[in-house]
Amino acid sequence: MKYVGAHVSASGGVENAPVNAHDIGAKAFALFTKNQRQWFAAPLTNDNIEKFKENCAKYGYKPGHILPHDSYLINLGNPSEEALGKSQKSFLDEMKRCELLGLTLLNFHPGGHLKQISEEECMNRIAASVNLALEKTKGVTAVIENTAGQGSWIGFRFEHLKFIIDLVEDKSRVGVCLDTCHTFTAGYDIKSEKGYEATLKEFEKVVGLKYLKGIHLNDSKKELGSHVDRHDNLGKGLLGNDVFKRIMNDPRFDDIPIILETPDETLWAKEINWLYSLVK
Repeated sequence: MKYVGAHVSASGGVENAPVNAHDIGAKAFALFTKNQRQWFAAPLTNDNIEKFKENCAKYGYKPGHILPHDSYLINLGNPSEEALGKSQKSFLDEMKRCELLGLTLLNFHPGGHLKQISEEECMNRIAASVNLALEKTKGVTAVIENTAGQGSWIGFRFEHLKFIIDLVEDKSRVGVCLDTCHTFTAGYDIKSEKGYEATLKEFEKVVGLKYLKGIHLNDSKKELGSHVDRHDNLGKGLLGNDVFKRIMNDPRFDDIPIILETPDETLWAKEINWLYSLVK
């Protein structure tokens, strides 16, 4: 079964996210557990936590179908020791917030070398940062999102994801989220049927489908291999409709959160309904 949703607002408190997800007909959702443009935020209150859990139960959202996202400021591969330390502290705070909410996943962008250190050193730092967070938390899996390869960001090759995972000590608590826009602009031709199958075959060979914990479902404004991260609404970009039909009928994507991050959120309810209409 497919669990499709969107990255909904948690404005006014995290407890509002499941309500907002329900309002658009979502069976899964993503959220920020705090302001994504800030390093740190006020701690979650007992009221926030209890109401969040109550609303998830009320609308039938299980932890495995909720994919929170960490702050955009965090760079776990930062070459600066001071900046790296700040990122690690912020990431740990995000993991602990998920732990308090009873969530089991935290999606994060791996980080970038800022053209100051090698890719390998950057990936070593990312893995070490994940290990630090896993040591101090329980039950939350660190989910690495693949990137488009924009700027100096790591994670646009499946080999990058494997390198990091290989260095994570607790393999049961590390995973991957594949973003369709990022995958395409990173150079993997998921648009064609042949390219789609070849991409998933390569992911299984290099990383392993057992590590796939979520999908970000986005069309792309930029072309194959452009290394530019520009999401578009479904059917309005360069990916076309066939890839989304394949995903919705592919058992490899069953029982994981499939999350829209398309730019026009007024279309989310329509997009979710359309995606479910594609299921044979």
